[in-house]
Formats: sequence, structure tokens, C-alpha cells
Amino acid sequence: MDKERDVEALGGSAPSPLVATAAWLGFVYLLLPSLIIIPMSFGDTREIVFPPATYTLDLYREYFTNPTWTGSTIQSIRIAVIATLAGLALGTSAAYGIVRGSFRGKVLLGALLLSPFFVPAVVKALGFYIYFAALGIQGTTLSVVLGHTLFVTPYVMIVMMAALRNVDAQIEAAGMIMGASRIYVFRKVTLPMLRNALIAAGLFAFLMSFDEMIIAFFLSGFGTATLPVKMYESIVHEVSPVLSAISALLTFLALVICLAVTALSGRSGRQPSH
Repeated sequence: MDKERDVEALGGSAPSPLVATAAWLGFVYLLLPSLIIIPMSFGDTREIVFPPATYTLDLYREYFTNPTWTGSTIQSIRIAVIATLAGLALGTSAAYGIVRGSFRGKVLLGALLLSPFFVPAVVKALGFYIYFAALGIQGTTLSVVLGHTLFVTPYVMIVMMAALRNVDAQIEAAGMIMGASRIYVFRKVTLPMLRNALIAAGLFAFLMSFDEMIIAFFLSGFGTATLPVKMYESIVHEVSPVLSAISALLTFLALVICLAVTALSGRSGRQPSH
């Protein structure tokens, strides 16, 4: 028991100052371009300047009162929520089948299900465009939802497969030995133990869908464009200073979700497997 405690203590020990410093420097380097946007977002509505000559909330006021921006934001939220829920259902089911299943071709099936993760977004977007155009739904909200669902599902699968491997399969086997069906055991035993992983996967999928631009650009039409598509169109036609305020808000959203996912992942890792 003492050795086990020593090993656990060793595994939970803090990283060396050098490693921690390197990690923080890397984090700051990656985050710095986004942080520069924040002071620019408090400039005036005439032009993007760093540092701004005056500090106001005009750009944020313009964003929240402009129907074009608020409408595309609501559209992005609507699509991201639906795609996240669908991706959670598909990704969790697929992950459970791959991790707990025992059948020929399981490895190949898992590779095929995860293959969209490795395909460039523009290739997927073009494929979706051709397929949905043939079905007559290209340019609709449905096409973007379907495209984003297929886009986020592999990410959900990766998170849930890792979480399922940390759940003791003997607990599920014990429930089925006592007469419960596999579906009942999954619903009453497995899912509660996967709660944190499900929330983390859902938050991550929501962020991926909300920020995705390439697939949405190919599949959306007039009146169905998402916020990233509107931002891209604004950059192409006219670089609006409001973009700095929107970028600052998106950076804040990404930071909050990433911190929440990190906290949930750490909590899941400390959960006992019973």
C-alpha cells in the first residue's frame, strides 16, 4: 500500500519549474495574437488601430445592436447546439461500440469513423456541397447542421473512447450478470460515470461548430450564414472595426470553454473506477 501511495504521489507531482515555464511561454506565444485584439476592440468605429487613440465600447455596442451580426450569431448558436447534440449521440454510441464491442473489423471500422478527422476541411466542404446540392438542400440550415454534425462527431468519439477506456468493464458485466440488459446498464451505470466526459466533449464540439467557417461557407446560403462566414465576408468586402470586438468575444468564449474542458477532464481523471 505504501508503494502504491508513493507511485500515486509521484504521478501527481508538480512539473519542474523549467517544464512549467516552457508550457506557459508556449501558451502565451499561441495566445498573444488573440490578446492583441482585446485593446483594439475598445477603439472607435472608424478604423482598426493598435493601440487605439481613445477607449470606448462603441464597437461592442455596434455588434449587439446590428441585426446582421446578432442574427448570424443566433444562427451559429442554433447550428452549434443541434450539431453538438447530434454529434454527442452519434459519437458516444460509436465510441461505445468500438471500445466495448468484440467483432471482426472493429479496428477498420474505428479508423473509418475517425477518418473525417484527418481530411482537410475544404475537401469535406466540397464533398458536402456536391452531395447536398444533389439532394436539393444546399444553402439551407439543415445542410450546415448535417455538415457540422459530421465535422464534430470524430472529436466526440476521441474524447468518449478515452473516457470509456477508464471505466471498468467489470462493473457493466456485473450489472448484466444480475439480469439487466446492456442498454439499461449503459443508461443507468455507464452514462453517469461518463458525465464529465460528456460535458467536456459537448463543450468542445460546440466550440468547434461555432467557430467553423469553411464548411459553413460552402453550405450556407442567403439568410443562413453563420457568424464566422459573416466575418469572412466582412473581411473580403470591407474590414469593419467591429470585427475586433467580435474576435475579442470569441477569444473569451474559447478560453472559458477550454478552461471548463480542462477542469472537467482533470475531474474525470480523478474519478475512481470503483
